[in-house]
Amino acid sequence: MKHFIATSLIVAASFTAWAADPLASKAQAKGVVSGEVMEVKNVDSYTYLRLKTKDGETWVAVSTAAVKKGATVTIENTMVMNNFESKTLKKTFPTIIFGSLGGAAGAASPSALGSKMAMLTAPDAAPIKVDKATGANAYTVADVVSKSVQLKDKPVKVNGQVVKYNAGIMGKNWVHLRDGSGTSAKNDNDILVTTAASAKVGDLVTASGVVRNDKDFGAGYSYKVLIEEATLAPLKK
Repeated sequence: MKHFIATSLIVAASFTAWAADPLASKAQAKGVVSGEVMEVKNVDSYTYLRLKTKDGETWVAVSTAAVKKGATVTIENTMVMNNFESKTLKKTFPTIIFGSLGGAAGAASPSALGSKMAMLTAPDAAPIKVDKATGANAYTVADVVSKSVQLKDKPVKVNGQVVKYNAGIMGKNWVHLRDGSGTSAKNDNDILVTTAASAKVGDLVTASGVVRNDKDFGAGYSYKVLIEEATLAPLKK
C-alpha cells in the first residue's frame, strides 16, 4: 500500500511538472496569461497570485497590487522563471511567471504604468550619439561588451540613451542603453543595466554599476554581459 501511494505521488508530481511546462511556454510565447485568482500572498514589493487558467494552474508575481481572491486578471509582459526561490515566503516555485498587472486591475496599481515595456522602434528615430563618460572606470557600451571578461565584477561608468525599459521585474528595473558605439552585427551596441532607479525611453543617463558575465535568469533570459546594482544619473544634453 505504501509503495502504491509513493508511486502515485511520484506520478502525480511528474504530471504536474509536465503540465506546467506547456502553460509557461504559452505565456512566454504570447507575453500574456489570464485566469481566476485562487490564492493571494502579499510581501514587500510583490503580490504572488495562484491563477486558474484554461490551461491549468500557475503562480504569477506582480508588483504590489490590491487583488482579491476570485478576481479575473491578465498578466502582461511575462517572464517565466524556473526554480525561483522566494526567501520571504520560504518557498521555491518550480515555475513562476513574472509580469505586470494588465487591464482595470493594473490601472489601479501605482506601478502599473512603469511596468509596461517601452522601446524606441520608430523607423525615423535619429541615430544615437552620446559622449563617453569621463573619469575613473569610464567606458563606452561597446567597450563593456568587448572587454567583458577583463571587466568582470569590476565597477564601470557608462553614458547612454535609454532605448528599452521594463520596471518591477524580480525586484529591479531593466534598462537597455545605447551610446552609438558598436554595431548590431557585432551585437556590441546595447548593454542591459539592472537598477532600482526609474527611467523612461529616451532619457540620457550615466549608469554606474558592476559588470557581470554569463548571467542566466532562466527561461532563455541569459546575458553574456550586463551591468548590475547600478545607479542612474541624468546626463545633460
